[in-house]
Amino acid sequence: MNAGELLGLDRAHVWHPYGPMPGVRDSYLVSSAEGVRIRLADGRELIDGMSSWWAAIHGYRHPVLDEAVRDQLGRMSHVMFGGLTHEPAVRLCATLVELTGLDHVFLSDSGSVSVEVAVKMCLQYWRSRGRPAKRRLLTWRGGYHGDTFQPMSVCDPEGGMHRLWAGVLPEQVFVPEPPGGFDAPVDPGYLDVLAGAIERHSDELAAVIVEPVVQGAGGMRFHSPEYLRALRELCDAHQVLLVFDEIATGFGRSGAMFAMDHAGVRPDVMCVGKALTGGYLSMAATLCDAGVAEGISRGELPVLAHGPTFMGNPLGAAVANASIGLLRGTDWAGEVARISSGLRAALEPARSVQGVRDVRVLGAIGVVQLDHEVDITAATSAAVAQGVWLRPFRDLIYTMPPYVTADADVAQIGDAIAAAAKAG
Repeated sequence: MNAGELLGLDRAHVWHPYGPMPGVRDSYLVSSAEGVRIRLADGRELIDGMSSWWAAIHGYRHPVLDEAVRDQLGRMSHVMFGGLTHEPAVRLCATLVELTGLDHVFLSDSGSVSVEVAVKMCLQYWRSRGRPAKRRLLTWRGGYHGDTFQPMSVCDPEGGMHRLWAGVLPEQVFVPEPPGGFDAPVDPGYLDVLAGAIERHSDELAAVIVEPVVQGAGGMRFHSPEYLRALRELCDAHQVLLVFDEIATGFGRSGAMFAMDHAGVRPDVMCVGKALTGGYLSMAATLCDAGVAEGISRGELPVLAHGPTFMGNPLGAAVANASIGLLRGTDWAGEVARISSGLRAALEPARSVQGVRDVRVLGAIGVVQLDHEVDITAATSAAVAQGVWLRPFRDLIYTMPPYVTADADVAQIGDAIAAAAKAG
């Protein structure tokens, strides 16, 4: 089929993320990708400023990752994880334990499912402890944790994309979003708000769940690590579990291997995904400490009743091992710091663009926030004209480029964001 035929079928039948059906506009047709560039079917090349929704941290067609998939494919592509195990998954879980300081790993096939599993762990833990009334979650506004039902219930209930489901989702406890600014001084008044909410609801709270340091798809906001330390102390004091959602921030994106490392604290339960496999295959994990696992095992139902069909997929585990090996074998922190410096310089001119409200950078994350909703079609087209792929949303034009993005490409991303801001 030619490009026109493919796009016609796509528009008629393929339901894209957060889009209508039938489609109202054509997607960009991709023919291949290599390094940090996406090749379109019409011959254009675009620098990928999004790392394929924050996952492809090493870029595309990386020889080490390609070889890991080929080698594993020659052994087995998949085998059920119930009653069986295999080296790639065992090695991956052992590595995640080493990196995080947590004790146990439950593998799944998407970030949203990893949050579902985290919530199930927390609820079952308290039921097993004889406290079934502890079944609500507390979080701060401005968050995003996924598109399945329990994760939707702890996304921002008003400003988020899931407000349609008010009255259907479980009703959770929300506090205001944390004060902005990674380096901003801690607000004692906000600490009082956190403390008061957790204390008031402690008898019904199973857990507090937050995105540490970076609130991603809920608004691309950064906050002080001090609030994570406060949450750790408050949860310990009031017998509430603490869950960190590191699906977007894990594996170096914020400048630390995990965003929690900025605070020097560990949660009871943690979710990772996205960059886990370097963007090659869908895989996620929910980790917990020994206390959570032991609590569940002492209950009436001593197992975690969850088992994805593709849990522990050998291809995904093999490439995840290779991706983490690449990170640990290179100066990933130096590369992220280089990109961070480049983004600060590249995005500075956007401050003078009419309609820009804020410009902020943390690690390999650059954000331009407008004072109005982005015209996504116009902004995307403007970025593509500059040779860059971006995916704006709400009032945000942002980038999370692969860690291998060259300085000149980072500068070009900055030019594209400025063009998108002017057009959008």
